[in-house]
Amino acid sequence: MALPRDYPGQSCSLSRAMEVIGERWTLLIVRDAFLGVRRFGDFAAHLGIPRAVLTDRLAGLTGAGVLARVPGDGRREVYVLTDKGVRLWPAVRALSLWGEEHRPAPGGPRRVFLHADDDAPVAVDGRCTGCHAAVEVADLLVAPGPGLPPPSADDDPVTAALHRPRRLLQPLPLTKGSPV
Repeated sequence: MALPRDYPGQSCSLSRAMEVIGERWTLLIVRDAFLGVRRFGDFAAHLGIPRAVLTDRLAGLTGAGVLARVPGDGRREVYVLTDKGVRLWPAVRALSLWGEEHRPAPGGPRRVFLHADDDAPVAVDGRCTGCHAAVEVADLLVAPGPGLPPPSADDDPVTAALHRPRRLLQPLPLTKGSPV
């Protein structure tokens, strides 16, 4: 039996937020959108999520205004974070930091965040450790961390792209042979 999507009897803002982003897979889809994933097939391949579940979660995120479907490369629409979706970055980052502290990956974090202006690490408070500026999400570079396994021929296009530093919110380059 599927669990309901709402929280009857709960009227706080956290319960309302959880109705949008609280289902299994949803925050990972949002995370991947920050990493530049745009295409349905790339979400499916990178997450290993059943296509029916991905369809449902993408519909929920677009219906809530977190993602928008926009024209892509001429063949298909792609998904992009809306302003509302981008405002989820502090929550996504906070949960990632919590995971690094309380459920660390062997070898350290798989990804680190740097300020695009000076390549200095970004501290927990979102400030650049080099210039001390508050770093907006569009000015963040995601780079391989010490816990990222070496590249493999079996890597999906998203995993392969994340072996190189790249700005958040920038679309991943389309890869020939990437799933549709």
